[in-house]
Amino acid sequence: MTGSGANLLAAALIGGAIGGKVFFGDWMMAMFPIMVGLMFIGYLVAMKIYFPLSPEERLPQIEGGMERLREELKKLGKVDVSEVKAIILFILILGFWATDRLHGISATSVAFVGAVIALLPGIGIVKWNDVDIPWHLMLFSAGAYTLGSGFDYTDLPSIAVNAIFDRMGIGQGTPFWLLYILLTGVMVFSALLFQSKTMRAMIFVPIAIGVANRFGFSVISLALPVAFMIEHVYVLPFNSKPAALLYETDQYSISDAFKFGITMMIIAWLLIIIAGETWFRFLGITPNGVFGLF
Repeated sequence: MTGSGANLLAAALIGGAIGGKVFFGDWMMAMFPIMVGLMFIGYLVAMKIYFPLSPEERLPQIEGGMERLREELKKLGKVDVSEVKAIILFILILGFWATDRLHGISATSVAFVGAVIALLPGIGIVKWNDVDIPWHLMLFSAGAYTLGSGFDYTDLPSIAVNAIFDRMGIGQGTPFWLLYILLTGVMVFSALLFQSKTMRAMIFVPIAIGVANRFGFSVISLALPVAFMIEHVYVLPFNSKPAALLYETDQYSISDAFKFGITMMIIAWLLIIIAGETWFRFLGITPNGVFGLF
């Protein structure tokens, strides 16, 4: 849940809709098996299908070999006070995140306090003069947040969805599985068009909440799986800031990113559907599963 601000925003939106909270532990419990599965599948898809390495490429290519690594390790020196502070701060933040159900402090508040401590003079670990702010990314984010806020304030996405549903004749008799597949699919593939995870969260999570309320389903059963799909933003460089930064390393082409990314998007979508019928049902997120097969 703390992987990005968009996740925290989605959790806050869902929490507000249900009159409660979406806890860090609940989010992690739901997504950890899927994350492990995606990592394993992603490795196989990359190494066996799209980017197989020749036997020569699998050998270490570092100039100087192990001796070079030992020299670089020696240059790092011993662990200093600032590094110890960073380790302690990280452990404390992670601990507060993992135990939010016990103390009730939101993950957003914990992250904010941690950032303040990291920047405090004397006891902090980051100096303001050492911070290199990428202003182009800041402006990029600000524009996305503004657009997302505008959509949220005007309720335009919900109005548009209701109009589309009415036009298509999607009424109260619509089965849950159709709404689940439609909403999660729209969320994951919307990353091909939108340039901000936060904007997508502000648009599609409220839509999922509105659809759940309109059709009489649990808000959690539709909105939370939709929120789980926020992070799939790796197909094209403009889909997210990390994707743009990685593309600038000039290690792969746009076509490479698209082929691998679209494959992983489809796999992630299928996994979230399978999880909705099995794992999420066990956790109570989708009480009757997606298709109600058992």
